[in-house]
Amino acid sequence: MSRFLRVLTAIAFSFSLIVLPAFGQEAQDLTKPAQKPNKEAKRKMRQVYKELGEAYKHWLDEDVVYIIAPEERTAFLQLSTNEEREQFIEQFWLRRSSNPDLPDNDFKEEHYRRIAYANEHYASGIPGWKTDRGRMYIIWGPADEVDSHPSGGTYDRPMEEGGGTTSTYPWEKWRYRYLQDIGENIELEFVDPTGSGEYHLTMDPSEKDALLHVPGAGLSQLESMGMASKTDRFTRSDGTNLPKTMGGTPASMDEFNRLELFAKVQRPPAVKFKDLEAIVTSRIVRDQVRFNWRPDFLKVTSESVLVPISIQIPNSQLSFTNKEGVHSATLNIFGRVSSLTGRVVQTFEDAVSRDFPDSLFQQSVKLSSIYQKAIPLRPGLYRLDLVIKDVQSGNVGVVNSRLVVPRYEDEKLEASSLILADGNKLEHVPSKQIGTGQFVIGSTKVVPRLEGDFNTGEKLGIYLQLYNLKVDEKTHKASATVQYLVKKGDQDVMQFKETSDEMKQTGDQMTIERLLPLATLVPGKYTLHINATDQVANQTISRTADFTVKAAPEARAAANSAPGR
Repeated sequence: MSRFLRVLTAIAFSFSLIVLPAFGQEAQDLTKPAQKPNKEAKRKMRQVYKELGEAYKHWLDEDVVYIIAPEERTAFLQLSTNEEREQFIEQFWLRRSSNPDLPDNDFKEEHYRRIAYANEHYASGIPGWKTDRGRMYIIWGPADEVDSHPSGGTYDRPMEEGGGTTSTYPWEKWRYRYLQDIGENIELEFVDPTGSGEYHLTMDPSEKDALLHVPGAGLSQLESMGMASKTDRFTRSDGTNLPKTMGGTPASMDEFNRLELFAKVQRPPAVKFKDLEAIVTSRIVRDQVRFNWRPDFLKVTSESVLVPISIQIPNSQLSFTNKEGVHSATLNIFGRVSSLTGRVVQTFEDAVSRDFPDSLFQQSVKLSSIYQKAIPLRPGLYRLDLVIKDVQSGNVGVVNSRLVVPRYEDEKLEASSLILADGNKLEHVPSKQIGTGQFVIGSTKVVPRLEGDFNTGEKLGIYLQLYNLKVDEKTHKASATVQYLVKKGDQDVMQFKETSDEMKQTGDQMTIERLLPLATLVPGKYTLHINATDQVANQTISRTADFTVKAAPEARAAANSAPGR
Protein backbone atom coordinates (compact mmCIF):
# COMPACT_ATOMS: atom_id res chain seq x y z
CA MET A 1 0.00 0.00 0.00
CA SER A 2 1.38 3.44 -0.91
CA ARG A 3 2.39 5.91 1.78
CA PHE A 4 -0.30 8.27 0.52
CA LEU A 5 -2.99 5.62 0.90
CA ARG A 6 -1.84 4.76 4.41
CA VAL A 7 -2.02 8.42 5.43
CA LEU A 8 -5.43 8.94 3.89
CA THR A 9 -6.76 5.70 5.39
CA ALA A 10 -5.58 6.80 8.83
CA ILE A 11 -7.27 10.18 8.45
CA ALA A 12 -10.51 8.71 7.18
CA PHE A 13 -10.69 5.81 9.61
CA SER A 14 -10.05 7.96 12.66
CA PHE A 15 -13.66 9.10 12.37
CA SER A 16 -15.01 5.60 12.87
CA LEU A 17 -13.77 5.48 16.44
CA ILE A 18 -16.20 7.99 17.92
CA VAL A 19 -19.92 8.41 18.13
CA LEU A 20 -20.89 10.08 14.90
CA PRO A 21 -23.62 12.70 14.98
CA ALA A 22 -27.03 11.80 13.74
CA PHE A 23 -26.44 12.86 10.16
CA GLY A 24 -27.97 16.23 9.47
CA GLN A 25 -27.72 17.14 13.16
CA GLU A 26 -24.94 18.59 15.24
CA ALA A 27 -23.02 16.01 17.23
CA GLN A 28 -23.18 16.05 20.99
CA ASP A 29 -19.74 15.98 22.59
CA LEU A 30 -19.92 12.97 24.87
CA THR A 31 -16.48 13.72 26.32
CA LYS A 32 -18.01 16.58 28.27
CA PRO A 33 -20.29 16.31 31.30
CA ALA A 34 -23.96 16.12 30.41
CA GLN A 35 -25.87 19.36 30.67
CA LYS A 36 -29.15 19.07 32.49
CA PRO A 37 -31.98 19.39 29.94
CA ASN A 38 -34.34 22.31 30.48
CA LYS A 39 -38.09 21.85 30.88
CA GLU A 40 -38.81 22.20 27.17
CA ALA A 41 -36.12 19.68 26.26
CA LYS A 42 -37.49 17.24 28.84
CA ARG A 43 -40.99 17.67 27.46
CA LYS A 44 -39.81 16.92 23.92
CA MET A 45 -37.86 13.90 25.11
CA ARG A 46 -40.92 12.53 26.90
CA GLN A 47 -42.93 13.00 23.73
CA VAL A 48 -40.28 11.28 21.60
CA TYR A 49 -40.19 8.42 24.10
CA LYS A 50 -43.97 7.93 23.87
CA GLU A 51 -43.72 7.73 20.08
CA LEU A 52 -40.81 5.28 20.03
CA GLY A 53 -41.43 1.85 18.55
CA GLU A 54 -41.42 -1.05 20.97
CA ALA A 55 -38.08 -2.31 19.67
CA TYR A 56 -36.36 1.00 20.49
CA LYS A 57 -38.03 1.22 23.91
CA HIS A 58 -36.90 -2.32 24.66
CA TRP A 59 -33.34 -1.49 23.61
CA LEU A 60 -33.27 1.67 25.73
CA ASP A 61 -35.07 0.38 28.84
CA GLU A 62 -33.86 -3.22 28.95
CA ASP A 63 -30.97 -4.06 26.64
CA VAL A 64 -28.65 -1.18 27.55
CA VAL A 65 -30.38 0.40 30.54
CA TYR A 66 -27.37 -0.30 32.81
CA ILE A 67 -24.58 0.66 30.42
CA ILE A 68 -25.89 3.67 28.49
CA ALA A 69 -24.49 6.98 29.69
CA PRO A 70 -26.91 9.83 30.54
CA GLU A 71 -25.46 11.86 27.66
CA GLU A 72 -26.13 9.00 25.27
CA ARG A 73 -29.68 8.49 26.46
CA THR A 74 -30.36 12.22 26.05
CA ALA A 75 -28.87 12.18 22.55
CA PHE A 76 -30.92 9.10 21.59
CA LEU A 77 -34.16 10.77 22.67
CA GLN A 78 -33.35 13.81 20.53
CA LEU A 79 -33.20 11.78 17.31
CA SER A 80 -36.14 12.16 14.96
CA THR A 81 -36.00 9.23 12.53
CA ASN A 82 -35.57 5.47 12.80
CA GLU A 83 -32.59 5.62 10.44
CA GLU A 84 -30.83 7.96 12.86
CA ARG A 85 -31.69 5.62 15.75
CA GLU A 86 -30.29 2.61 13.88
CA GLN A 87 -27.13 4.59 13.18
CA PHE A 88 -26.88 5.58 16.85
CA ILE A 89 -27.27 1.97 18.01
CA GLU A 90 -24.59 0.73 15.63
CA GLN A 91 -22.20 3.44 16.81
CA PHE A 92 -23.11 2.75 20.44
CA TRP A 93 -21.72 -0.78 20.13
CA LEU A 94 -18.84 0.24 17.88
CA ARG A 95 -17.52 2.70 20.47
CA ARG A 96 -17.30 -0.10 23.02
CA SER A 97 -15.69 -2.72 20.80
CA SER A 98 -12.09 -3.64 21.54
CA ASN A 99 -11.47 -4.03 17.80
CA PRO A 100 -13.79 -2.06 15.46
CA ASP A 101 -12.13 -3.72 12.44
CA LEU A 102 -13.72 -7.08 13.23
CA PRO A 103 -17.15 -7.81 11.74
CA ASP A 104 -18.41 -9.24 15.06
CA ASN A 105 -18.63 -6.85 17.99
CA ASP A 106 -17.08 -8.59 20.98
CA PHE A 107 -18.54 -6.17 23.53
CA LYS A 108 -22.06 -6.54 22.16
CA GLU A 109 -21.87 -10.33 22.15
CA GLU A 110 -20.55 -10.43 25.72
CA HIS A 111 -23.21 -7.99 26.90
CA TYR A 112 -26.09 -10.10 25.59
CA ARG A 113 -24.45 -13.23 26.99
CA ARG A 114 -24.46 -11.58 30.41
CA ILE A 115 -28.15 -10.69 30.09
CA ALA A 116 -28.96 -14.30 29.22
CA TYR A 117 -26.89 -15.57 32.14
CA ALA A 118 -28.56 -13.14 34.57
CA ASN A 119 -32.02 -14.20 33.42
CA GLU A 120 -31.12 -17.86 33.85
CA HIS A 121 -29.43 -17.66 37.26
CA TYR A 122 -30.84 -14.66 39.13
CA ALA A 123 -34.58 -14.66 38.37
CA SER A 124 -36.79 -14.54 41.47
CA GLY A 125 -40.35 -13.67 40.54
CA ILE A 126 -38.90 -10.92 38.33
CA PRO A 127 -36.53 -11.35 35.36
CA GLY A 128 -32.91 -11.89 36.39
CA TRP A 129 -31.72 -8.75 34.59
CA LYS A 130 -33.90 -6.63 36.92
CA THR A 131 -32.35 -7.96 40.12
CA ASP A 132 -29.36 -6.37 41.85
CA ARG A 133 -27.17 -9.40 41.19
CA GLY A 134 -28.25 -9.37 37.57
CA ARG A 135 -27.47 -5.68 37.29
CA MET A 136 -23.96 -6.04 38.74
CA TYR A 137 -23.27 -9.07 36.58
CA ILE A 138 -24.38 -7.27 33.40
CA ILE A 139 -22.31 -4.17 34.20
CA TRP A 140 -19.15 -5.77 35.56
CA GLY A 141 -19.28 -9.40 34.49
CA PRO A 142 -18.54 -12.45 36.67
CA ALA A 143 -16.80 -11.80 39.99
CA ASP A 144 -13.33 -13.22 40.56
CA GLU A 145 -14.52 -14.83 43.79
CA VAL A 146 -18.03 -15.59 45.08
CA ASP A 147 -18.71 -16.52 48.72
CA SER A 148 -22.24 -17.94 48.57
CA HIS A 149 -24.51 -18.94 51.46
CA PRO A 150 -27.86 -19.83 49.84
CA SER A 151 -29.28 -21.18 53.12
CA GLY A 152 -27.71 -18.68 55.50
CA GLY A 153 -26.60 -20.45 58.68
CA THR A 154 -23.90 -19.89 61.26
CA TYR A 155 -21.62 -16.93 60.64
CA ASP A 156 -18.44 -16.02 62.48
CA ARG A 157 -18.10 -12.28 62.21
CA PRO A 158 -14.65 -10.91 61.31
CA MET A 159 -13.22 -8.56 63.91
CA GLU A 160 -13.99 -5.47 61.79
CA GLU A 161 -17.67 -6.42 62.11
CA GLY A 162 -17.41 -6.96 65.88
CA GLY A 163 -16.53 -10.64 66.12
CA GLY A 164 -18.74 -13.25 67.74
CA THR A 165 -21.11 -15.77 66.14
CA THR A 166 -24.61 -15.32 64.75
CA SER A 167 -27.01 -16.83 62.21
CA THR A 168 -27.67 -15.22 58.83
CA TYR A 169 -30.20 -14.95 56.07
CA PRO A 170 -29.10 -16.21 52.62
CA TRP A 171 -26.32 -13.97 51.37
CA GLU A 172 -23.47 -13.71 48.88
CA LYS A 173 -20.25 -11.72 48.73
CA TRP A 174 -18.69 -10.97 45.35
CA ARG A 175 -15.07 -9.95 45.13
CA TYR A 176 -13.52 -8.27 42.08
CA ARG A 177 -9.75 -7.96 42.01
CA TYR A 178 -10.05 -4.78 39.92
CA LEU A 179 -12.84 -2.65 38.49
CA GLN A 180 -11.98 0.09 36.01
CA ASP A 181 -12.21 3.60 37.47
CA ILE A 182 -13.19 2.17 40.89
CA GLY A 183 -10.20 0.34 42.29
CA GLU A 184 -8.82 -2.96 43.57
CA ASN A 185 -10.32 -5.64 45.82
CA ILE A 186 -13.90 -4.45 45.43
CA GLU A 187 -16.40 -6.42 47.54
CA LEU A 188 -20.15 -6.38 46.93
CA GLU A 189 -22.58 -8.00 49.36
CA PHE A 190 -26.08 -9.23 48.51
CA VAL A 191 -28.68 -10.31 51.09
CA ASP A 192 -32.00 -12.17 50.81
CA PRO A 193 -33.77 -11.32 54.09
CA THR A 194 -37.16 -12.58 52.83
CA GLY A 195 -35.95 -15.98 51.67
CA SER A 196 -37.64 -15.40 48.31
CA GLY A 197 -34.47 -15.72 46.26
CA GLU A 198 -34.28 -12.00 45.49
CA TYR A 199 -30.95 -10.80 46.80
CA HIS A 200 -30.41 -7.07 47.02
CA LEU A 201 -27.18 -5.11 47.14
CA THR A 202 -26.49 -3.73 50.60
CA MET A 203 -24.11 -1.24 52.16
CA ASP A 204 -24.74 -2.62 55.67
CA PRO A 205 -22.88 -5.88 56.52
CA SER A 206 -25.25 -6.38 59.49
CA GLU A 207 -28.28 -6.71 57.22
CA LYS A 208 -27.61 -10.43 56.78
CA ASP A 209 -27.73 -10.94 60.59
CA ALA A 210 -30.93 -12.95 61.23
CA LEU A 211 -30.59 -12.49 65.02
CA LEU A 212 -30.14 -8.72 64.89
CA HIS A 213 -33.50 -8.01 66.55
CA VAL A 214 -33.46 -11.02 68.91
CA PRO A 215 -32.42 -9.91 72.44
CA GLY A 216 -29.44 -11.76 73.84
CA ALA A 217 -28.80 -13.74 70.68
CA GLY A 218 -25.97 -13.49 68.14
CA LEU A 219 -23.84 -11.37 70.46
CA SER A 220 -20.58 -9.80 69.39
CA GLN A 221 -17.31 -10.29 71.22
CA LEU A 222 -17.65 -7.10 73.31
CA GLU A 223 -21.35 -7.76 73.98
CA SER A 224 -20.66 -11.28 75.25
CA MET A 225 -17.98 -9.84 77.56
CA GLY A 226 -20.39 -7.26 78.95
CA MET A 227 -18.32 -4.39 77.53
CA ALA A 228 -21.07 -3.25 75.13
CA SER A 229 -24.80 -3.49 74.78
CA LYS A 230 -26.65 -4.88 71.78
CA THR A 231 -28.84 -1.76 71.85
CA ASP A 232 -25.77 0.27 70.91
CA ARG A 233 -26.07 -1.14 67.40
CA PHE A 234 -29.23 0.88 66.78
CA THR A 235 -27.73 4.23 67.78
CA ARG A 236 -24.97 4.24 65.14
CA SER A 237 -25.00 7.14 62.65
CA ASP A 238 -23.02 5.49 59.83
CA GLY A 239 -25.95 3.65 58.23
CA THR A 240 -25.18 0.22 59.77
CA ASN A 241 -26.32 -1.84 62.76
CA LEU A 242 -22.93 -3.40 63.39
CA PRO A 243 -21.66 -4.12 66.89
CA LYS A 244 -18.91 -2.06 68.42
CA THR A 245 -15.42 -3.27 67.59
CA MET A 246 -12.33 -3.56 69.74
CA GLY A 247 -10.05 -1.93 67.20
CA GLY A 248 -10.36 0.85 64.66
CA THR A 249 -12.58 0.75 61.56
CA PRO A 250 -10.80 -0.22 58.30
CA ALA A 251 -11.06 2.17 55.37
CA SER A 252 -13.35 -0.21 53.50
CA MET A 253 -15.90 0.06 56.33
CA ASP A 254 -15.84 3.86 56.40
CA GLU A 255 -19.33 5.29 55.82
CA PHE A 256 -18.34 7.61 52.99
CA ASN A 257 -16.23 4.99 51.23
CA ARG A 258 -19.18 2.58 51.32
CA LEU A 259 -21.51 5.26 49.93
CA GLU A 260 -19.05 6.15 47.18
CA LEU A 261 -18.58 2.50 46.21
CA PHE A 262 -22.36 1.91 46.23
CA ALA A 263 -22.82 4.83 43.81
CA LYS A 264 -19.90 3.99 41.51
CA VAL A 265 -20.74 0.34 40.91
CA GLN A 266 -24.21 1.29 39.68
CA ARG A 267 -23.05 3.85 37.12
CA PRO A 268 -22.58 2.89 33.48
CA PRO A 269 -18.94 1.97 32.86
CA ALA A 270 -16.94 4.79 31.29
CA VAL A 271 -16.37 4.66 27.55
CA LYS A 272 -12.82 5.30 26.51
CA PHE A 273 -12.77 7.67 23.55
CA LYS A 274 -10.08 6.62 21.13
CA ASP A 275 -7.79 8.69 18.94
CA LEU A 276 -9.30 12.03 19.93
CA GLU A 277 -6.17 13.89 18.95
CA ALA A 278 -6.19 12.37 15.46
CA ILE A 279 -9.85 13.24 15.13
CA VAL A 280 -9.28 16.87 16.04
CA THR A 281 -6.40 17.06 13.58
CA SER A 282 -8.39 15.56 10.75
CA ARG A 283 -11.29 17.91 11.43
CA ILE A 284 -8.91 20.84 11.07
CA VAL A 285 -7.55 19.71 7.71
CA ARG A 286 -10.78 18.34 6.29
CA ASP A 287 -11.94 21.71 4.93
CA GLN A 288 -8.73 22.60 3.08
CA VAL A 289 -10.15 21.13 -0.12
CA ARG A 290 -13.88 21.60 -0.51
CA PHE A 291 -15.87 19.55 -2.95
CA ASN A 292 -19.37 18.39 -3.76
CA TRP A 293 -20.38 14.76 -4.01
CA ARG A 294 -23.49 12.67 -4.48
CA PRO A 295 -24.40 9.00 -4.80
CA ASP A 296 -26.96 7.67 -7.25
CA PHE A 297 -28.70 4.31 -7.08
CA LEU A 298 -29.60 1.99 -9.94
CA LYS A 299 -31.06 -1.49 -9.57
CA VAL A 300 -29.03 -4.45 -10.77
CA THR A 301 -30.92 -7.24 -8.98
CA SER A 302 -33.14 -7.33 -5.91
CA GLU A 303 -30.01 -7.85 -3.80
CA SER A 304 -27.55 -5.68 -5.72
CA VAL A 305 -27.53 -1.94 -6.43
CA LEU A 306 -25.07 -0.02 -8.60
CA VAL A 307 -23.95 3.10 -6.74
CA PRO A 308 -22.12 5.69 -8.87
CA ILE A 309 -20.38 8.13 -6.51
CA SER A 310 -19.71 11.44 -8.26
CA ILE A 311 -17.23 14.00 -6.93
CA GLN A 312 -17.02 17.56 -8.26
CA ILE A 313 -14.16 19.88 -7.34
CA PRO A 314 -13.86 23.54 -8.40
CA ASN A 315 -10.66 23.96 -10.38
CA SER A 316 -9.96 27.07 -8.32
CA GLN A 317 -9.35 24.72 -5.36
CA LEU A 318 -6.43 23.07 -7.15
CA SER A 319 -2.77 24.06 -7.19
CA PHE A 320 -1.36 24.19 -10.72
CA THR A 321 2.25 24.14 -11.91
CA ASN A 322 3.20 25.72 -15.24
CA LYS A 323 5.59 23.73 -17.40
CA GLU A 324 6.23 24.75 -20.97
CA GLY A 325 2.91 26.54 -21.27
CA VAL A 326 0.79 23.75 -19.76
CA HIS A 327 -0.81 24.21 -16.35
CA SER A 328 -1.11 20.88 -14.49
CA ALA A 329 -2.72 19.77 -11.25
CA THR A 330 -3.04 16.29 -9.70
CA LEU A 331 -5.50 14.98 -7.17
CA ASN A 332 -5.30 11.73 -5.25
CA ILE A 333 -8.78 10.38 -4.43
CA PHE A 334 -9.41 7.68 -1.85
CA GLY A 335 -12.82 6.25 -1.02
CA ARG A 336 -14.01 3.59 1.36
CA VAL A 337 -17.43 2.11 2.07
CA SER A 338 -17.79 0.20 5.32
CA SER A 339 -20.55 -1.34 7.34
CA LEU A 340 -21.55 0.39 10.56
CA THR A 341 -19.69 -2.27 12.52
CA GLY A 342 -16.47 -1.21 10.79
CA ARG A 343 -16.17 -4.01 8.21
CA VAL A 344 -14.71 -2.61 4.97
CA VAL A 345 -16.97 -3.41 2.01
CA GLN A 346 -15.39 -1.45 -0.87
CA THR A 347 -12.35 0.77 -1.36
CA PHE A 348 -11.05 2.69 -4.34
CA GLU A 349 -8.21 5.10 -5.08
CA ASP A 350 -7.32 7.04 -8.20
CA ALA A 351 -4.96 9.79 -9.29
CA VAL A 352 -6.73 12.44 -11.38
CA SER A 353 -4.78 14.94 -13.47
CA ARG A 354 -5.99 18.17 -15.05
CA ASP A 355 -3.96 19.87 -17.79
CA PHE A 356 -4.81 23.21 -19.43
CA PRO A 357 -2.82 25.20 -22.00
CA ASP A 358 -2.08 28.86 -21.37
CA SER A 359 -4.81 29.96 -23.75
CA LEU A 360 -7.56 28.15 -21.80
CA PHE A 361 -6.19 28.34 -18.27
CA GLN A 362 -7.99 31.46 -16.99
CA GLN A 363 -11.32 30.24 -18.36
CA SER A 364 -10.80 26.67 -17.06
CA VAL A 365 -10.02 27.80 -13.51
CA LYS A 366 -13.60 29.11 -13.28
CA LEU A 367 -14.96 25.64 -14.09
CA SER A 368 -15.05 22.37 -12.14
CA SER A 369 -13.61 18.90 -12.58
CA ILE A 370 -15.78 15.85 -12.02
CA TYR A 371 -14.84 12.26 -11.16
CA GLN A 372 -17.01 9.19 -10.70
CA LYS A 373 -16.60 5.69 -9.31
CA ALA A 374 -19.42 3.15 -9.62
CA ILE A 375 -19.49 0.35 -7.04
CA PRO A 376 -21.98 -2.48 -6.48
CA LEU A 377 -23.49 -2.71 -2.98
CA ARG A 378 -26.18 -4.70 -1.24
CA PRO A 379 -29.15 -2.75 0.13
CA GLY A 380 -28.50 -1.39 3.61
CA LEU A 381 -26.94 1.36 5.69
CA TYR A 382 -23.22 2.10 5.23
CA ARG A 383 -20.56 4.61 6.12
CA LEU A 384 -18.78 6.45 3.31
CA ASP A 385 -15.33 8.02 3.75
CA LEU A 386 -13.93 10.21 0.97
CA VAL A 387 -10.46 11.75 1.17
CA ILE A 388 -9.05 14.05 -1.50
CA LYS A 389 -5.50 15.38 -1.52
CA ASP A 390 -4.09 18.05 -3.79
CA VAL A 391 -0.63 16.72 -4.60
CA GLN A 392 1.00 20.11 -5.24
CA SER A 393 -0.14 21.89 -2.07
CA GLY A 394 -0.65 18.90 0.21
CA ASN A 395 -4.12 20.19 1.15
CA VAL A 396 -6.64 17.55 2.13
CA GLY A 397 -10.43 17.40 2.12
CA VAL A 398 -12.39 14.75 4.03
CA VAL A 399 -16.04 13.73 3.96
CA ASN A 400 -17.58 11.16 6.29
CA SER A 401 -21.23 10.41 5.75
CA ARG A 402 -23.95 7.82 5.96
CA LEU A 403 -24.85 6.01 2.77
CA VAL A 404 -28.32 4.48 2.57
CA VAL A 405 -28.59 2.01 -0.30
CA PRO A 406 -32.28 1.41 -1.05
CA ARG A 407 -33.88 -1.99 -1.45
CA TYR A 408 -35.81 -2.34 -4.70
CA GLU A 409 -38.87 -4.53 -4.23
CA ASP A 410 -39.79 -7.02 -6.95
CA GLU A 411 -43.56 -6.67 -6.96
CA LYS A 412 -44.11 -2.92 -7.21
CA LEU A 413 -43.12 -0.08 -9.50
CA GLU A 414 -39.68 1.26 -8.55
CA ALA A 415 -37.32 3.89 -9.95
CA SER A 416 -33.65 4.77 -9.84
CA SER A 417 -32.27 8.12 -8.75
CA LEU A 418 -33.32 10.99 -10.99
CA ILE A 419 -30.09 12.29 -12.51
CA LEU A 420 -29.89 15.80 -13.95
CA ALA A 421 -27.06 15.55 -16.43
CA ASP A 422 -24.97 17.69 -18.75
CA GLY A 423 -27.12 17.70 -21.90
CA ASN A 424 -24.09 18.07 -24.17
CA LYS A 425 -22.68 14.80 -22.83
CA LEU A 426 -25.83 12.68 -22.56
CA GLU A 427 -25.07 10.32 -25.41
CA HIS A 428 -24.79 6.68 -26.37
CA VAL A 429 -21.35 5.09 -26.29
CA PRO A 430 -19.78 2.65 -28.76
CA SER A 431 -20.64 -1.01 -28.19
CA LYS A 432 -17.17 -1.81 -26.83
CA GLN A 433 -17.60 0.83 -24.08
CA ILE A 434 -21.03 -0.34 -22.88
CA GLY A 435 -21.04 -0.73 -19.09
CA THR A 436 -17.43 0.41 -18.66
CA GLY A 437 -15.67 3.63 -17.77
CA GLN A 438 -16.63 6.70 -15.81
CA PHE A 439 -20.18 8.03 -16.19
CA VAL A 440 -21.32 5.11 -18.36
CA ILE A 441 -24.65 3.59 -17.32
CA GLY A 442 -25.49 0.72 -19.62
CA SER A 443 -25.06 2.09 -23.10
CA THR A 444 -25.38 5.78 -22.15
CA LYS A 445 -22.86 8.29 -20.90
CA VAL A 446 -24.47 10.32 -18.10
CA VAL A 447 -22.39 13.13 -16.57
CA PRO A 448 -24.34 14.56 -13.62
CA ARG A 449 -24.47 18.25 -12.78
CA LEU A 450 -23.99 18.02 -9.02
CA GLU A 451 -24.92 21.64 -8.36
CA GLY A 452 -27.85 21.54 -10.78
CA ASP A 453 -26.70 24.73 -12.54
CA PHE A 454 -27.55 25.25 -16.22
CA ASN A 455 -27.80 28.24 -18.53
CA THR A 456 -30.46 29.14 -21.05
CA GLY A 457 -28.22 28.16 -23.93
CA GLU A 458 -27.97 24.56 -22.73
CA LYS A 459 -30.18 21.50 -22.63
CA LEU A 460 -30.90 19.78 -19.34
CA GLY A 461 -30.22 16.06 -19.52
CA ILE A 462 -32.72 13.79 -17.74
CA TYR A 463 -31.88 10.18 -16.89
CA LEU A 464 -34.18 7.82 -14.96
CA GLN A 465 -34.75 4.07 -14.91
CA LEU A 466 -38.10 2.44 -14.11
CA TYR A 467 -38.29 -1.11 -12.78
CA ASN A 468 -40.89 -3.87 -12.42
CA LEU A 469 -43.28 -2.68 -15.11
CA LYS A 470 -46.08 -5.19 -15.67
CA VAL A 471 -46.38 -6.70 -19.12
CA ASP A 472 -49.75 -6.66 -20.87
CA GLU A 473 -50.91 -10.23 -21.56
CA LYS A 474 -52.22 -9.30 -25.01
CA THR A 475 -49.42 -7.14 -26.36
CA HIS A 476 -46.63 -8.73 -24.31
CA LYS A 477 -45.30 -5.23 -23.74
CA ALA A 478 -45.29 -2.80 -20.87
CA SER A 479 -47.56 0.19 -21.07
CA ALA A 480 -46.56 3.33 -19.19
CA THR A 481 -46.91 7.09 -19.35
CA VAL A 482 -44.43 9.64 -18.06
CA GLN A 483 -45.50 13.16 -17.18
CA TYR A 484 -42.91 15.94 -16.92
CA LEU A 485 -43.68 19.08 -14.97
CA VAL A 486 -41.33 22.03 -14.42
CA LYS A 487 -42.35 24.42 -11.65
CA LYS A 488 -40.97 27.78 -10.57
CA GLY A 489 -42.17 28.06 -7.01
CA ASP A 490 -45.87 27.25 -7.17
CA GLN A 491 -46.19 28.17 -10.84
CA ASP A 492 -46.25 25.53 -13.60
CA VAL A 493 -43.99 26.75 -16.42
CA MET A 494 -43.60 23.64 -18.58
CA GLN A 495 -45.54 20.42 -18.88
CA PHE A 496 -45.60 17.53 -21.35
CA LYS A 497 -46.17 13.78 -21.47
CA GLU A 498 -44.83 10.78 -23.35
CA THR A 499 -45.60 7.06 -23.50
CA SER A 500 -43.53 3.93 -23.19
CA ASP A 501 -43.69 3.46 -26.96
CA GLU A 502 -41.38 6.46 -27.27
CA MET A 503 -38.84 5.17 -24.76
CA LYS A 504 -36.27 2.37 -24.52
CA GLN A 505 -37.64 -0.85 -22.97
CA THR A 506 -35.92 -4.03 -21.87
CA GLY A 507 -38.27 -6.57 -20.34
CA ASP A 508 -39.89 -5.03 -17.27
CA GLN A 509 -37.43 -2.11 -17.27
CA MET A 510 -37.73 1.22 -19.07
CA THR A 511 -35.11 3.96 -19.37
CA ILE A 512 -35.92 7.64 -19.67
CA GLU A 513 -33.29 9.64 -21.54
CA ARG A 514 -34.49 13.12 -22.32
CA LEU A 515 -33.01 16.48 -23.31
CA LEU A 516 -34.97 19.48 -22.04
CA PRO A 517 -34.28 22.82 -23.83
CA LEU A 518 -34.00 25.71 -21.37
CA ALA A 519 -34.10 28.65 -23.78
CA THR A 520 -37.71 29.52 -22.88
CA LEU A 521 -37.03 29.62 -19.13
CA VAL A 522 -36.12 32.87 -17.41
CA PRO A 523 -33.17 32.71 -15.01
CA GLY A 524 -34.17 31.40 -11.58
CA LYS A 525 -34.71 28.29 -9.48
CA TYR A 526 -36.90 25.46 -10.72
CA THR A 527 -38.09 21.99 -9.72
CA LEU A 528 -38.53 19.09 -12.13
CA HIS A 529 -41.31 16.65 -11.26
CA ILE A 530 -41.55 13.30 -13.04
CA ASN A 531 -44.58 11.07 -12.49
CA ALA A 532 -44.37 7.65 -14.11
CA THR A 533 -47.50 5.47 -14.25
CA ASP A 534 -47.65 1.77 -15.01
CA GLN A 535 -50.98 1.52 -16.88
CA VAL A 536 -51.16 -2.27 -16.49
CA ALA A 537 -50.54 -2.41 -12.74
CA ASN A 538 -52.12 1.01 -12.09
CA GLN A 539 -49.13 2.13 -10.03
CA THR A 540 -47.42 5.52 -10.03
CA ILE A 541 -43.99 6.57 -8.81
CA SER A 542 -42.60 10.12 -8.57
CA ARG A 543 -39.16 11.67 -8.58
CA THR A 544 -38.18 15.35 -8.18
CA ALA A 545 -34.98 17.35 -8.57
CA ASP A 546 -34.13 21.03 -8.20
CA PHE A 547 -32.10 22.97 -10.71
CA THR A 548 -31.08 26.56 -11.43
CA VAL A 549 -31.18 28.35 -14.77
CA LYS A 550 -28.77 31.22 -15.42
CA ALA A 551 -28.45 33.55 -18.38
CA ALA A 552 -26.28 32.23 -21.20
CA PRO A 553 -22.78 33.75 -21.32
CA GLU A 554 -23.61 35.52 -24.59
CA ALA A 555 -26.73 37.05 -23.07
CA ARG A 556 -24.79 38.24 -20.03
CA ALA A 557 -22.09 39.75 -22.21
CA ALA A 558 -24.71 41.57 -24.33
CA ALA A 559 -26.42 42.89 -21.23
CA ASN A 560 -23.12 44.13 -19.81
CA SER A 561 -22.27 45.95 -23.05
CA ALA A 562 -25.67 47.61 -23.47
CA PRO A 563 -25.76 51.47 -23.51
CA GLY A 564 -25.86 53.01 -20.08
CA ARG A 565 -23.93 50.17 -18.43
